[in-house]
Amino acid sequence: MLSEIDMHLHRGQFAAVVGPSGAGKTSLLKLVLGTQKPNHGSVLVGGRALAGEPAPYVSYVPQVDTIDWNFPVTVEQVVLMGRVRRTWLWPWPSRVDREQAYAVMERLQVAHLAQNHIRNLSGGQQQRVFLARALIAQPDLLVLDEPTSGVDMQTAEKMLHLLLDLNRDGMTILMTTHDLNMAAAHVPWAICINGRVIAQGPPVDVFTAETLSATYRGEMEVVRHNGMLLIYQKPHEHSLADVLPNPVPGHVPGDAADMDVPAATNGTADAWDAAPADLDVDQTPEEESEAEGASLARTIPV
Repeated sequence: MLSEIDMHLHRGQFAAVVGPSGAGKTSLLKLVLGTQKPNHGSVLVGGRALAGEPAPYVSYVPQVDTIDWNFPVTVEQVVLMGRVRRTWLWPWPSRVDREQAYAVMERLQVAHLAQNHIRNLSGGQQQRVFLARALIAQPDLLVLDEPTSGVDMQTAEKMLHLLLDLNRDGMTILMTTHDLNMAAAHVPWAICINGRVIAQGPPVDVFTAETLSATYRGEMEVVRHNGMLLIYQKPHEHSLADVLPNPVPGHVPGDAADMDVPAATNGTADAWDAAPADLDVDQTPEEESEAEGASLARTIPV
C-alpha cells in the first residue's frame, strides 16, 4: 500500500526507486504509467493529469521474468511492437518503421539477431531487445522495472552505461532496482520508498545508514571510500544454536549425507559462529501491492 507519495521528476532526470520487496516499487511505476489510478491525489505528465489510462509518450520495459518467452515472435517483431501506439490506424509496419527499428537495434547491438526467436537469446540480449521496443516509440519518459535483474554483473554494468548514454542524450528515465551499490555508482537521483517516500536526492546524500535502515527495516551499513559507497545489511552476531534446534557438537547435518567435522574445543557448535541475518520486511509480492491511499504528484515538462 502506498500513501503520502510526493515525488517530482523533471525533464532530463535519471532516477532509481529503491526499497525492499513489497515496498510498492512496481505499484509506483503503474501509477506513473497510468495503468493504475490513485485513490487520492493525481499523477501529472507534462502538466496533464492521467485519467487511469496509459500515459502518452511514456515507454515501459518490464521485468524479464514477467514475459512469456515461448510466444512465437522474432526480435524484429518485438521491436516493431513499440510503433503500435503511434501507428495504430495502420497495423502493418511501413518502410520507415523498419528503418527506425533497425537503427535502434544497431545502437543496442541486436540488429544481427533480428530474425532470431526471442526465447533463444541470452538474458542481456533480451533486455536490450525490450529496451529497443521502448525506444522506437520515441518516448519523453522511459520507465524500467528491474532492468538489471537476472543478468550477470558485467551485463548489468553494460545496461546501466547504456541508460546513462540515453540520459545524456536528454532521455528522462525512471527505474526500480534492488541493487543499491549499482544505483549508488551510476544513478544520479535515488528515491527510497517503503509504503511512502522515505527520502529522495543524490545517492551520496540519501544512502545513509539511518535512511536505508528505515527503508529496509533492518540495520544497514554504509562504507564511504574515495567518493564511493559500499552498502550492505549488517549481520546479526549469533551462533547456529540460535537458528537450528539442538545442534550436535562436531556434526554437520547434510541434505543427502551427513559429514563429520572436528568438534569445537569447548564442546559446543562454535564452528558455526554466525548465520545470515533475516530481512524483517513485508514479503508480499509487489505485483499484489495496492495503491490505496496513494497521493502522487510528478511533473515532467514537455
